[in-house]
Amino acid sequence: MYFLAIWKAAVLAVILGSLLQVLIPRDWLLRLFGRAGFASTLRGGLFALPGMMCSCCAAPVAASMRRSNVSVGAALAFWIGNPVLNPATLVFMGFVLGWGFTALRLVAGIVLVFGVSWVAQRMSGPQVLPEAAVEAVSEASTVDVQPFLVRWGRTLWQLFWSTIPIYILAVLVLGAVRVWVFPHIDGAMANSLMWLVPLAIIGTLFVIPTAAEIPIVQTMMTLGMGTAPAVALLMTLPSISLPSLLMLRKDFDARVLVSVALMTMGIGVVSGLIGAALL
Repeated sequence: MYFLAIWKAAVLAVILGSLLQVLIPRDWLLRLFGRAGFASTLRGGLFALPGMMCSCCAAPVAASMRRSNVSVGAALAFWIGNPVLNPATLVFMGFVLGWGFTALRLVAGIVLVFGVSWVAQRMSGPQVLPEAAVEAVSEASTVDVQPFLVRWGRTLWQLFWSTIPIYILAVLVLGAVRVWVFPHIDGAMANSLMWLVPLAIIGTLFVIPTAAEIPIVQTMMTLGMGTAPAVALLMTLPSISLPSLLMLRKDFDARVLVSVALMTMGIGVVSGLIGAALL
């Protein structure tokens, strides 16, 4: 079961997210990730590369970034970049599925992480943080006299309560319906849109551990799935999920999260069509 495989990492992500709010100076976060624009989004995506977390593990950290007034684009790029641009996963994919799949995943992943995050940033409106605001945050952080354990405990509880219960519920519901959602696989599952679009939607909603999309796609291709739906799953399964979207519901505008989900599905479909033509 996915929950049993990932719960420790999810709890660790909540702990890291709360520590990010308490230990890292907010003025430092604002200087790197606070200003709207592509540069901040780019830094958020690059900041994700060492993390290599799944979407549900990266979500609490992204929520903490938003609560520290990090820009929408930077927080989204960090969240999506963790599973999509995972260096270890890309290398593993090359050895298992072939380097053509890896190259397509990398190019489409860059578009997904930075393009979708930048569009979402533009949708959310300008977030201009003048130098005076950064300095005010820096001054305010120096006068916080509460003990560290008190501040961390409060932040940890708030982040845990706003993310983990809905995450558990969503994972249990998806696990219960997966038998009816995933179709029977046979040789007829080729490259038509009849399979491509539904699998792109399913891949966007379902949640998997890090790099699990590779053995899933390998097995389904062995059973007869075509290249187009395979590439769509490779792009959408790790990127986001319904549980991670729900975990971020209080930190991002609903319109932004819905748009991110729809754009992820769209990139999955387009990548599948490109994969069917090139691979």
